[in-house]
Amino acid sequence: MKELTKAEEHVMQHLWSLKKAYLKDIVEKYLEPKPAYTTVSTVVNVLVKKGFIDFETHGKAREYRPVITKDKYTRQSFNGLLNSFFDNSTKQFASFFTQKSELSVAELKEIRTLIDEQITKQKQDGT
Repeated sequence: MKELTKAEEHVMQHLWSLKKAYLKDIVEKYLEPKPAYTTVSTVVNVLVKKGFIDFETHGKAREYRPVITKDKYTRQSFNGLLNSFFDNSTKQFASFFTQKSELSVAELKEIRTLIDEQITKQKQDGT
């Protein structure tokens, strides 16, 4: 899958939250100072060409919708990060994340709880 630029990712974040939207709706989601309408239009057209979004035409207006879910894009982006920076090792990632991200004791305990819950779930599912 192709990666998104920061500008493309911003459009996708807005479109994922809106589910489907006209260009004006996407522009309205931006905080001030909002980018130019034409700038957002250009980014949207690039995303259509890349296959990330599709549209339906209603008269002269296009209603856009994401083709890829946020979850799927997040997973693929994370896998790319894991491969590029951590030799595809979740253990290396976890070590880096816990040691270099300045997590509080409370946050580390929350992560441990999430991991323990996942271990229990996988044991119950037999995986």
